[in-house]
Amino acid sequence: MSISRREFVKLLGMAGAAGLLPSSVFAARRAPADLYEVPSFGNVSLLHITDTHAQLNPVYFREPNVNLGIGDALGKAPHLVGDKLLAHFGIEPGGIEAHAFTYLDFAEAAEKYGKVGGFAHLKALVERIRAERGDGNSLLLDGGDTWQGSGTAFWTRGMDMVGACNLLGVDVMTGHWEFTYLDEEVIKNIGELKADFVAQNVKVREEALFDYRFEDFAGFDEDTGLAFRPYTIKEVGGVKVAVVGQAFPYTPIANPQRFIPDWTFGIQDERMQEVVDQVRDEESPDLVVVLSHNGMDVDLKMASRVTGVDVIFGGHTHDGMPAPTAVENAGGKTLVTNAGSNGKFLGVMDLDVKDGKLRDFRYRLLPVFSNLLEPNAEMVKYIEEVRAPYRDKLEEKLATAEEVLYRRGNFNGTFDQVICDALRKVNDAQVSLSPGFRWGTSVLPGQAITMDNVMDQTCITYPETYRREMKGSEIKAILEDVCDNLFNPDPYVQQGGDMVRVGGLDYVCDPNGTIGNRISEMTLDDGTKVEADKSYVVAGWATVGSQSPGEPIWETVAQYLRDVKTVKIDKLNTPVLKGVAGNPGIAGYPKMG
Repeated sequence: MSISRREFVKLLGMAGAAGLLPSSVFAARRAPADLYEVPSFGNVSLLHITDTHAQLNPVYFREPNVNLGIGDALGKAPHLVGDKLLAHFGIEPGGIEAHAFTYLDFAEAAEKYGKVGGFAHLKALVERIRAERGDGNSLLLDGGDTWQGSGTAFWTRGMDMVGACNLLGVDVMTGHWEFTYLDEEVIKNIGELKADFVAQNVKVREEALFDYRFEDFAGFDEDTGLAFRPYTIKEVGGVKVAVVGQAFPYTPIANPQRFIPDWTFGIQDERMQEVVDQVRDEESPDLVVVLSHNGMDVDLKMASRVTGVDVIFGGHTHDGMPAPTAVENAGGKTLVTNAGSNGKFLGVMDLDVKDGKLRDFRYRLLPVFSNLLEPNAEMVKYIEEVRAPYRDKLEEKLATAEEVLYRRGNFNGTFDQVICDALRKVNDAQVSLSPGFRWGTSVLPGQAITMDNVMDQTCITYPETYRREMKGSEIKAILEDVCDNLFNPDPYVQQGGDMVRVGGLDYVCDPNGTIGNRISEMTLDDGTKVEADKSYVVAGWATVGSQSPGEPIWETVAQYLRDVKTVKIDKLNTPVLKGVAGNPGIAGYPKMG
């Protein structure tokens, strides 16, 4: 049974009076008994959400127990999990924040503290913080991956989330999965968005410039070839703030280029430096921030190379970081943050800016617990209206979970295994492959698995399934390629997502190896060794290069769940890991070599 906000505050007060709370609880910065008491500081407040993945209602979301740091990232944020993360950030184990930031005792803590996120609860928290700061003293930044991740987002082509963002009061936004709709849909959605959409690294291909379809779009600049505004200037608390946008740089690689054929992306440090220098020279801002969807490792590297940026508000990797990382560079230092996912957190950075310089700051990453926040009535009404046409389909109960179903982590989660098992069973395949997406909500033991849950895990604009024969060498090549994408020690070579999920297949993985040498000892579930020249029947979904011929993956998973009725994972096809013993980015992992 979950506790209410009143009960939670009462429990904290009783513990403090009894001397049961040590001084380190909430790491000093969390001293207030009210989780959402954030004293005002300075003259500028920047609020940050990212990777909400269209989750309009509160959800359960399990943080990873595997988030490996390789090379220079070893032992550093964000590659810390469980007790190591708590110790690093000074968070007391066993409490509500320990639950928010880690996977520890997830099922029990989730039952106790309840769901997280929900745009109605998020709006209530945003309004509270903004009211405490005063009119005109805050900005709300959205790091993208907002218009994708639910059934209603898919069926409305992201427009449901445009309306929600407008109602929430988002001021500035950048994107990633937003670009997986058709380009005309992207332009339409941005046109309806009240926020400024910024992306300095998205250009129109030269061959498309001569007859560009969207030349009347307000964000397009024919002289520079930029498809969207690179930055925007906002007056906040009497301070001039420049917000530069950095969209996900590998969009046409990680997602279908065919949806957005006229646009190019990229990290483009030199271009970013030029934009920052131009902004500082021409606009004379007091504060320069980058709203990024690079992923935290990429942001950390960018912060070490690009000067003149005060803060990077990052997204993409879904890392809920309780404190920013200060990165030294030739121009001074840059603060780098990442604000989790699924509407679970609201980042609040209060800054003291004087004489054109950032003097000091305070930061809190606030967990959005639906039990502790009274939902905003206007947003509740909006969400009900958005979901009404699809409610019967979304609320269909397909099966019952007998254990926690989750995705987030470098390797297979239990919901990933459900998807892989469904692909194998429905398609009569020996092996199944499923993308290592980071989005996807969790289901607690004993709860119904609804179509809503399935859509949360599978809802993309290229959901088609396939069944084909692959040689063992081809399967290994896929695993090697994705593994290098995930564990290459150079963050600029990492192109998004976690390891491809597999069904019916076991293997050994050495994350510290080199490409072509990380994957070995591939065997089928029955112990048969996978041979390089032998063909195997493989089922999968979400092909990037061209559209597959099969049904949408959610139909496959729904059919499977209706048949099995209860879900308990008999076997989780996670690899045996070599060379990562003692890595603080892994805990509670069953297969260590």
